[in-house]
Amino acid sequence: MNICVFGSSSELIDKQFLDTAEALGSALVKKGHGVVFGAGKYGVMGAVARGVTAQKGELIGVSPKFFEELDVLYDKCTKLIFTETMRERKAVMEDNAEAFIICPGSMGTFEEFFEVLTLKQLKRHTKPIIIYNVKGYYNPMFAMLENAINNNFMTSDCKGLYSVANSLDEVFCQLESYVPFSYDKYAFVSKGDEKNG
Repeated sequence: MNICVFGSSSELIDKQFLDTAEALGSALVKKGHGVVFGAGKYGVMGAVARGVTAQKGELIGVSPKFFEELDVLYDKCTKLIFTETMRERKAVMEDNAEAFIICPGSMGTFEEFFEVLTLKQLKRHTKPIIIYNVKGYYNPMFAMLENAINNNFMTSDCKGLYSVANSLDEVFCQLESYVPFSYDKYAFVSKGDEKNG
């Protein structure tokens, strides 16, 4: 299947983030998967792409047209799709993927993760979302989500919408054993009606 990988475009990050990303790209191809990504040549995105290319795998890059002017695109994609906007880019990536792996990243990666998570919460898809938590990078985000749960902004059931992998083996174990999770965001409405009925 085609798996969408989200991640940083920074070259300033610890080398371990880049090495694990390249190993992920390589391993995905060895497992028979294609990769969809944001078409960038730098950072985690570029490292994943190099791993895919090294194994002669299918690599679908998706980029808004204005990125051509920035000279940031990976030039060995097997397919490169251009969009008009960043919003359209995300939609194309989501539509061309059957699973999502969230590698360490910042604003863009956070946005991409929370979009696919929200869409899953609203039953727009049932695809696996795996957070690859290299070096515990996402631990502060998990603490933020726990805070939201503790203050009733979301329920603990939301944690079933994604899984957390701390190693490459865990990524593939979760991908291969995935069972769609059923979640009703508005279940509290019917429960409230029952109480008031």
